[in-house]
Amino acid sequence: MPLLLLDLDNTLVDRDTAFCDAVAEFLAAYDLPRSELTWIRGLDEGGYAPRAQVAAAMNRRYGPAVPATAVQSLLDGGGDDRVTVAESTREALEKAHAAGWVSVIVTNGTTAQQESKIRITGLDRLVRAWVVSEAVGHKKPEPEIFHAAARAAGQPLTGAWMVGDSAHADIAGANALGLLSVWVSNGRIWTEESHRPTHVAAHVGAAVEHVVGTLSA
Repeated sequence: MPLLLLDLDNTLVDRDTAFCDAVAEFLAAYDLPRSELTWIRGLDEGGYAPRAQVAAAMNRRYGPAVPATAVQSLLDGGGDDRVTVAESTREALEKAHAAGWVSVIVTNGTTAQQESKIRITGLDRLVRAWVVSEAVGHKKPEPEIFHAAARAAGQPLTGAWMVGDSAHADIAGANALGLLSVWVSNGRIWTEESHRPTHVAAHVGAAVEHVVGTLSA
């Protein structure tokens, strides 16, 4: 059966919106200007910045007015309980399953945090398996995590598609292994010159629909 590899944050779930909502609540709790949201969002780099680095910068900026434990709590939770999956995404995953695709989530992050998002949103019932970088000891774009995903699915990696929003972690990782890929643009324009995705889609629902369509084309 064909293998469909899917990124989690800002692909299957809107991680940035959930994180910003949590940050806004954090700022209000400590009477900090809402304008600080822009600074924290830039510091966060869409979740790719190391958590220890983000925590250190926030503690320098807000301490001692804000307890370090509060900063850590924000970063550990990161709005996990606020993430949602769009109905179009659910429908696309169900169509992929019906068409014979085996879907596996491939995500960087901590096991507890990422599995919490997967279970809260019900994605655990829509995919065959998932692999988290902390659990396997390798991060995208390292090839080992993609191989781990194939093993978790019990399917060969050859012929797999990778769907994700990161040009580096998802698309470059897929290209290095000779995999087909769909970049989820989320309103952005592709700017990389060293590599390109096989296809570009506005959102993950459209990305999955494209992949499923290739099997019947």
